Amino acid sequence: TFEIYKAFGFEDYRIELSTKPEKHIGSDEIWDVATNALKNALGRKAIEYKINEGDGAFYGPKIDFHIRDCLKRSWQLGTIQLDFWMPERFGLVYTDKDNTEKTPVMIHRAVLGSFERFIGILIEHYGGNLPLWLSPEQVRILPISEKSNDYAKIIEDKLKDAQLRCSCNLSNEKINAKIAKAHSEKLPCMLVVGPKETRSNTVNVRIRGDKETRTMEIDEFLTMAKRKIADKKIELAFEIDDL
Repeated sequence: TFEIYKAFGFEDYRIELSTKPEKHIGSDEIWDVATNALKNALGRKAIEYKINEGDGAFYGPKIDFHIRDCLKRSWQLGTIQLDFWMPERFGLVYTDKDNTEKTPVMIHRAVLGSFERFIGILIEHYGGNLPLWLSPEQVRILPISEKSNDYAKIIEDKLKDAQLRCSCNLSNEKINAKIAKAHSEKLPCMLVVGPKETRSNTVNVRIRGDKETRTMEIDEFLTMAKRKIADKKIELAFEIDDL
């Protein structure tokens, strides 16, 4: 769970252990065993946590994971819950080592909670400036004029063959307008191509949040981009590395 949160860029989180509510099912003895099991699990991992008295589910205690976004707002995401009710309701049994049938305890585990809600939290956390590996559109190719459209489409095909999510703006807009539009849509990376790039088989790389540009061979750019994606870099700006 922690590894997943870290991959998405959430490293400020807290853990809460929610215990038996007033309205519950199961005996106090079962609740004590289950609650102590969760406490021991947290203890073995040396995880600090807060006790949330009486805030467990009616069917069992739970561990809740709360993260903080860039605005320091707290969001409850993941949860690990012990459930006594569902196995009994469905008549689930197992045969133990003494060859007797017993009812198992079910473990509910949700890492992100509601997927739609998590996407909303993620977008707000980054202010829309999603890292390269998370961006729905990772690269946009911007030809300076219609004369460079064919070369731009060749670049687009090469990026797609490398499994990058990209598009090509072949509109009749001026290049400054194309760049401004891509910036407003928070594109991580733009590749500007014109007659010079066509002749040299290169691309002019523009990075979100970086005023500097750099001319690169397309294979060099692909190597860099694929490494960034594989490493799941979370910085807001997609930096240009020296290879």
